[in-house]
Amino acid sequence: MLNKNFPWVLMLAVTLLDQASKYLCLSWMVPAQPYALFPGLNGILVYNYGAAFSFLAKQSGWQRWFFILISLLIATSLIVYWRKYSQKQPLEKLALGLILGGALGNLIDRCIHGYVIDFIQVYYQAWAWPVFNLADSAISVGAAIWILATHRK
Repeated sequence: MLNKNFPWVLMLAVTLLDQASKYLCLSWMVPAQPYALFPGLNGILVYNYGAAFSFLAKQSGWQRWFFILISLLIATSLIVYWRKYSQKQPLEKLALGLILGGALGNLIDRCIHGYVIDFIQVYYQAWAWPVFNLADSAISVGAAIWILATHRK
């Protein structure tokens, strides 16, 4: 059984790893210049003013505050759910820590920079997945685990 503080420790770890990776990318990489890491994987520094898949990225700037508000509402909802309704299963603890850590990492970017720093590009020949970061990965994996955990009951 996972410790009751596990989600919060995991959230902090994910947030710190995400922010450290973004700091290193900002320090070492030139924006929009791909760096080949492995076949099918590039590092490429991009600034995402939108949300997933650059949704609303081309807007005039209001989307920054919109996404900050949405992030805060979702994080608050998850915490309320966790404290009131969750049966606190290990998979739910894992999912909560990953989702909240990723959300906090991207929220910090939006508050400080006005955009999210992305730097991981997966590709195959001419096809490329939209560029993402560690926070995005944590949110995606956490959401998949959450779905698995809630459908196992």
